[in-house]
Amino acid sequence: MTDRMMDRTTRPLVIVAAFSGSLLVGLVLILWALGGLRHVAAPAAIGGPFQLTDQAGQTVTDKNLQGRPTLIFFGFTHCPDVCPTSLFEISQVLKALGKDADRVNAYFISVDPERDTTSAMKDYLSSFDPHLEGLTGNPDEVAKVISEFRVYARKVPLKDGDYTMDHTALIYLMDRDGKFVAPFNLKRTPEEAAADLKRYL
Repeated sequence: MTDRMMDRTTRPLVIVAAFSGSLLVGLVLILWALGGLRHVAAPAAIGGPFQLTDQAGQTVTDKNLQGRPTLIFFGFTHCPDVCPTSLFEISQVLKALGKDADRVNAYFISVDPERDTTSAMKDYLSSFDPHLEGLTGNPDEVAKVISEFRVYARKVPLKDGDYTMDHTALIYLMDRDGKFVAPFNLKRTPEEAAADLKRYL
């Protein structure tokens, strides 16, 4: 068999294997979010060292996750529906926490650093709970955190020459040590979600 024939044979297998691996991680996370994997360990390490900038221009790193439970949502400011809905729901949970909201980190991490500057993040988040911090950075910094959190994010061109982003829409719950716990379920009342979050304070 020639090298060219082997390449034609193995390339589809590599693509299928990569897709299957990504699909498996995604399915496990979704099942976890739905409560179907209560007694199963995390499928892979989620999270890691990062350095980004918040909407006030302040540096935020993985060290900021220490000492508080953290909610993390990946999205972008040009998102038409999923992102504003999720951020509104997180805002409702933070409101339901009352004074305890000061003891929780809530981060909105951009998957679109090309358009999501610190000023764009500041303007966008002005419509949500003030505890929410928007994090962005240069493309390399954003790519690093996307990879560490096993986030799927892909630029999708639009017919008018613009683009949108296809991305993972889970809310990540990290414990006081900065370790991933599980996807955080927002499909319940804000009071129920807040009571659950308080267990990690």
